[in-house]
Amino acid sequence: MSKKMEFGAILALVFGSQIGSGIFVLPATLAPYGMYGLWGWGLASLGAMLLAFVFADLCSRFPRTGGPHVYIREVFGNEIGFFSGWIYWLVSWTSTSVVIIAAVSSLGVFFGGKVSALTYLLCEVGLLCIIAAVNCYSVSFAGNIGVILALLKFIPFVFVPAVLFCNFNSDNIIIAPQYANSSALKLALIATMESFWGFIGVECATAPAGMVENPTKTIPRAIIIGTLGVAMVYFINNFAIMAVIPGSVLMSSSAPYVDAINLVFGKNLSLIISVIAFVIMVGTANAWTLASAQISLGLAQDKLLPAFFAKKNKSLAPYVSILISSFGMIPLLLLSKNQNLAEQINNIINFSVEIFLLVYAISCLAFIKVNMSSRKIFRVILGIAAFSFCIAMIVNSSISAMIIALLFAISGVCMRPFIK
Repeated sequence: MSKKMEFGAILALVFGSQIGSGIFVLPATLAPYGMYGLWGWGLASLGAMLLAFVFADLCSRFPRTGGPHVYIREVFGNEIGFFSGWIYWLVSWTSTSVVIIAAVSSLGVFFGGKVSALTYLLCEVGLLCIIAAVNCYSVSFAGNIGVILALLKFIPFVFVPAVLFCNFNSDNIIIAPQYANSSALKLALIATMESFWGFIGVECATAPAGMVENPTKTIPRAIIIGTLGVAMVYFINNFAIMAVIPGSVLMSSSAPYVDAINLVFGKNLSLIISVIAFVIMVGTANAWTLASAQISLGLAQDKLLPAFFAKKNKSLAPYVSILISSFGMIPLLLLSKNQNLAEQINNIINFSVEIFLLVYAISCLAFIKVNMSSRKIFRVILGIAAFSFCIAMIVNSSISAMIIALLFAISGVCMRPFIK
């Protein structure tokens, strides 16, 4: 049996890394912008597809383990390669801790009544250990688990909108009063900003390139097909929910997916929704655990992290990298039990999209430079379009988001002298 990942596992990694909690909250986020919210989603999808093409091309040229830092280092050298890889690795596993918390929280209805913070913490650590064990067993095994979880995700995301469209009412899609006098372009751009974080992870499948069968063909195909599939799943589900729940109600909904199902089926299906949410979160956590380990493995192989990060077991799983990132999440799980600190952590995770965008923008510059040297003008134009998209998103981010991104980079400055 091959220890390498094949097309199905890589495609599942693309789905798993992008389809997460966003599927449950985006309809309410986009509701205030009416139909322009869907236009914004279209623009975000276009930006994601441009980035998918960028990473597909770069991976076909440099099919090595590690993800974006590989291409950045190849074009711009070790220092920029290190800092981009460092912040990318940090935010990859830091964000995963919140997914773990969300997964366990989604099962709260099964616990019945109030459950102590200690019980939640033990469940979170238990789930983290299971996911770490799966990934330590072997990369291919973790990939196969990802395939199963991805298939389970698609059942509700195809069935539910099909039922919701039977209750379609376009009159429900309205613009919130505070945006009534705004221009169409402004609303679409705001919605694009709100939507794009649903595509974070578009590059995730490039990280385990060294453990993939025929990576120069397998990964690019999976990224393009997978990102297109993610865009369709999000759009269909968002559109269906926005057309079933009146906009004035949807705007203030804390659980639009649940509200839409309860409205159509006329009864509380909280247990089923909880299981669906749990499966989605576990799939996302598994995908990012696999990816973050491969990111640090690639950095170590390129001598941009200490050599022990590159240690593998008999099944070729980078167990040291997995254990380090997993142990790193435990303090975040502990801190999340304190409400004030939990809010601070969640704010930092919410700003992680800006850090990803920074890495994406640098990757786009690497893509442009590589294709300029080979005089592939059309690809250069696509690269400029992708870079412009990233910059537009970054420029419109908050000052606090930029400060957090700077703090991540400063932590790399502290780490760099210890890496020989």
